[in-house]
Amino acid sequence: MSVDGETFFMSPFPLLYLAPMAGVTNTVFRRLCKELGADVLTTEFVSAEGILHRNERTKRYLEFHPDERPLGVQLFGADPEHLAEAARAVIGWVAPDFIDLNFGCPVNKVVCKNGGSSLLRDAPLLARVARAVVAAAGTVPVSAKIRTGWDAINAVENAKILEGEGIRRIAVHGRTKDQGYSGEADWEVIGSVADAVRIPVVGNGDISSAEIALRRLRETNVSGLMIGRTAMSHPWIFSEIRRAIEGKPAQPPFPPERQWEFILGHCRKEIEWWGGKELLAMKAMRARLMAYTRGMPGGPRLREKLQRVESLDQVREIAESCLPDKDGFIRP
Repeated sequence: MSVDGETFFMSPFPLLYLAPMAGVTNTVFRRLCKELGADVLTTEFVSAEGILHRNERTKRYLEFHPDERPLGVQLFGADPEHLAEAARAVIGWVAPDFIDLNFGCPVNKVVCKNGGSSLLRDAPLLARVARAVVAAAGTVPVSAKIRTGWDAINAVENAKILEGEGIRRIAVHGRTKDQGYSGEADWEVIGSVADAVRIPVVGNGDISSAEIALRRLRETNVSGLMIGRTAMSHPWIFSEIRRAIEGKPAQPPFPPERQWEFILGHCRKEIEWWGGKELLAMKAMRARLMAYTRGMPGGPRLREKLQRVESLDQVREIAESCLPDKDGFIRP
């Protein structure tokens, strides 16, 4: 059942968001993170043009299961009319709980078309896009994700513009476009945005442990936390943070056996999502598998093997080679 936008946007307790990440947050990975404690999910970003053409790739990006709700569809583009039309189309097509606008992507192939974080340096266009999509979405809430700026900090100004145009929630990544993912996320700026607007603000950037998550919640007025890169290698971060927020004892670290069991389960679900096409599924999983090895003993050696896997059995053999004393633990 769909959850009303107000219910989760205005929640009185901190919500944990899985950040939308291209090539990562498909329906399989989103459901795994939901099971681990993520509260709100968003699709990978989808171009407005792709929505309007309804091509097969776009259809796959939009696929989700009812148990993923509340779920939003993230759109990117630079043409207000096209984005408004895309929002109307996607609402009629898959009925998401909210629409999210991508004003944060720093990738050149997006910003060279004036999309993503490019709009952070064009306040009039930023306002027109937000206004058009909010009007087109009607009763469906619209949120936005921004960065602290393009090459200079202007997150507070942009957040106020978005609030004024009817955006209902803003996620702020604590870096400028020019920074990409280098340096440290600036949580002072994120906190300033949370203090400057009345709508909920979600903080994003360098949340790599439950301890850091609690500190960010104590030190700022954010209403939630968005986890991106850490979730790629450590998706159980959601359950760790939730336990910390609720004052429960720290969750014991996932032992290697459980990590590999989780990884194999992810592979099986990916193969199922690909309709049993194991080779295609495992090629799609290679980057995800390599991400899981961060922090594992012998990580470089494991990544060298995993970047060539073509079957579930190959992954299982690699797992068993890492657990010589646990023969038979990994379920087939």
